[in-house]
Amino acid sequence: MNTLSPIEHSERIVSLDVIRGISLMGIFIINMISFHSPFLYMDPYSWWKTPGDAALYPWIDVFVQASFYPLFAMMFGYGLSIQQERAHNKGMPFYSFGIKRLLILLCIGAIHAFLIWSGDILMNYAVFGLLLLLFMRLSGKRLLMLGSLLLLLPQLFFSILLVLMTFSDPAGVAHYTNIGAVQDSVAAYGSGSFTDVMQQRFSDWSAVNSPGNLPFLALSILPVMMIGAGAGKLKLLEKAAMHKRSWMLLGAGLFITSIGIKMLPLLIETNVAYSYIQDYLGGPFLSVSYAVILALLLENKKMKKWTKPLASAGRMSMTNYLLQSIIGTLIFYSYGFGLYGEVTLTTGTYLAVGIFAIQMLLSEIWLSKFKYGPVEKLWRVLSYGRSAVAKKGER
Repeated sequence: MNTLSPIEHSERIVSLDVIRGISLMGIFIINMISFHSPFLYMDPYSWWKTPGDAALYPWIDVFVQASFYPLFAMMFGYGLSIQQERAHNKGMPFYSFGIKRLLILLCIGAIHAFLIWSGDILMNYAVFGLLLLLFMRLSGKRLLMLGSLLLLLPQLFFSILLVLMTFSDPAGVAHYTNIGAVQDSVAAYGSGSFTDVMQQRFSDWSAVNSPGNLPFLALSILPVMMIGAGAGKLKLLEKAAMHKRSWMLLGAGLFITSIGIKMLPLLIETNVAYSYIQDYLGGPFLSVSYAVILALLLENKKMKKWTKPLASAGRMSMTNYLLQSIIGTLIFYSYGFGLYGEVTLTTGTYLAVGIFAIQMLLSEIWLSKFKYGPVEKLWRVLSYGRSAVAKKGER
């Protein structure tokens, strides 16, 4: 009797794991700012005072901010399409399994969001992944088209609306630092009790995931998941070499266009309108260009060999993501070393890169002895059952 089971190592798509690994590094660089500073409540262009920090932030803002979580969401959709195909080939029901798997992810995300760090994205991936299941019967081309339209049209509408507001009410779209919220964050995370930290964490999570923000979250995550699922159904990563010339033009064009969009706040005016365009249009465009460029580069066998540590980190992406939050909060929160608000942007960025380098090394070591990361194994056991995981020769 056929049963669904985890993917064998020989079945894995190396480029998918490498892109996940790179996404994880980019996400960590951005998350690190929130680990050590009240990033959610401040205007970063007026907050960083030292020359080094003031010079570094625009680079992070253009090349990293809002570009790696959509990239990871695309790979999430790509992976879901692989699971659907495997279920279809085995004659097994996919949707009941997909719902179960995503509900388990939702529980893991809730533990992360409310007990470790408020900036969790796993809950969003689980919720919007459940919505994605409604569209998974569509063909790859239709998923790509619908995802692109859902990404482009609403964001263009909101972008035009905000730009018009800059002319009618410039003060209404100006960036500002919420001094009261900043002070609350520093007091709770820097020197507060564990109860204070829990309350602040829930307050921060609610500020981002409020009902008013839900449509914007959906329109920034679900469409790129659909694009990733469509690409997975068409096996675009596996066929990168077949479309090398057109992909090179697409990747270069998207990269140049997205960098231009992401530089708008620097070239025109730093306000909410142009920052919105930067993040919600430029960010996803840049993430697609990253995916295309990386897929082409990884057709080179030497590149695959050099990026093996990134692939290992990508194979253990959930373990590494959760571990980053645990390490970050222990370093900066009051129940750890209590360094919240005392680290510069430059120091925090170096710290993120250094910790991620160690994670790549540890991932290599772990996967030389075990088939899955610890959280990945837990997710698989809960999703497939212990017997199905054991059949894969789990050590």
